Amino acid sequence: MDHLSQLERSQNMSRIRSSDTKPEIIVRSVLHRLGYRFRLFGKVNKCYIKNGVLPGKPDIVLTRHKTVVFVHGCFWHMHTDCSRANIPKSNTEYWIKKLQRNTERDKINVKTLHDMGWKTVLIWECETKDTQKLAEILRKQLNE
Repeated sequence: MDHLSQLERSQNMSRIRSSDTKPEIIVRSVLHRLGYRFRLFGKVNKCYIKNGVLPGKPDIVLTRHKTVVFVHGCFWHMHTDCSRANIPKSNTEYWIKKLQRNTERDKINVKTLHDMGWKTVLIWECETKDTQKLAEILRKQLNE
């Protein structure tokens, strides 16, 4: 059973940001230090993108490399074998359905982006804890 009331849980969940999260800022900082220049998705010039829309609202867009970066929260996108990806003990059925829909939508968006000719890079929240390791991951993913 949840140790918080429904109102307290709702207030906590409402404070979770959808953009400019700490993991996103860390990834942007590391990309900048590696010499990559990018745009945030909301500020991408529409002439680079068909109809001005990229599926999945990527967190970072590297138009020169035709690459998008998604910074996924381990909980929200069900990172396999990650301690942060626990299903809440209250309202379990709701959370399982919600989180599964998120992962299904992620797969569809990545496929659509690949079909559009875009490369995708996925960074997990837990990978942002060690910036040196994150830099290696990004360097490897972007140089393929």
